[in-house]
Amino acid sequence: MMMINEVAKQLKLSRRTIRFYEAKGLIAPVKNTNNQYRSYTEQDIWRLQTIVTLREIGMPLEEIKKVLGHVEHGNTDELLYYLEIQRSALFSTWLEYKQQMTTTDQMIDILKREQSLPLHQIYKLAEGLKRIRQIRNDWQDRWDFDYQASSHDLVVQANVGLFEHYDQTLDTIYKWIKPHIHEIGLDIGAGTGNLAGRFIASGYQMAAIDQSKEMLKQCQSKFPSLETRLGNFLAIPYLDDHFNFVVSSFALHHLSDEQKILALEEMRRVLKPGGRIALADLMFEDEYAKQRYMQTLDKERDRNLVEMIEQSYVSSLAVISDWLEEKRYMIKQKQVSDILHIIYAVPIH
Repeated sequence: MMMINEVAKQLKLSRRTIRFYEAKGLIAPVKNTNNQYRSYTEQDIWRLQTIVTLREIGMPLEEIKKVLGHVEHGNTDELLYYLEIQRSALFSTWLEYKQQMTTTDQMIDILKREQSLPLHQIYKLAEGLKRIRQIRNDWQDRWDFDYQASSHDLVVQANVGLFEHYDQTLDTIYKWIKPHIHEIGLDIGAGTGNLAGRFIASGYQMAAIDQSKEMLKQCQSKFPSLETRLGNFLAIPYLDDHFNFVVSSFALHHLSDEQKILALEEMRRVLKPGGRIALADLMFEDEYAKQRYMQTLDKERDRNLVEMIEQSYVSSLAVISDWLEEKRYMIKQKQVSDILHIIYAVPIH
């Protein structure tokens, strides 16, 4: 047992901080009934050390309380999940700071060049920054991917409906990428890892991200050597210039057109110079093609497919191809079906 002064000295904390954590219910030292002095056990000290560590990485107190409970019950999976959430949040914050710095640099450049900073230009830059933040924060999982995880492989293996030509599509992406022996790839929206698994099976190093912890559990179970991280298209939890290629399949249609553009920017950020992109998803050549396709569907027989298209963001192929061309990528495309397209992009030096 230790007294509060000894604990404060050992952990380099103030007595006020220790009492704050006690008031929040994070620690519960034994009180002497005679003098009300607190006595701290080894378990209390361990909890305080854990609290301090998690606070250093920015985890909120309410989350820390949950984490402590999981740790004490030996539930390492839940502890890992909370740490993954925190890492994802930190990357989002880091990206926001990075964009703020870019905007500040733009203001400085304008001021140096024009010897003034017109109000309309400041407003335009600030609005752009605000819009990016809103686009990133607006995404929500409206499809409950955690629930779908256990049955996902059975659904895609049927190769019907939404996942018609599934295996053919993933095989095409693998063939088009043609990795070199020491290259590292990233699968975004990896689900249970079927696309990343094709590269792993041939001995290539891969990482995979998904916003669903249950999908990632399936992924890790199938491919133990695959590095997985909780995250999404809009804030990829890796630093700049990390990968030689990025792949994604059957996932982009869960993003709005504005979010797709932000996702492409994120892909380019984590790619090394010369890095390639290969995407397969549900897209239409244009709005007319979408209307024509929807008219061919039997509203009763193809009800699931109709609902998926109406509830998702199945958009025009041009949203992606125009951005890639603007950023000086050479594009190869393949239309697998009326609704499924594959895009492969290599930067032009």
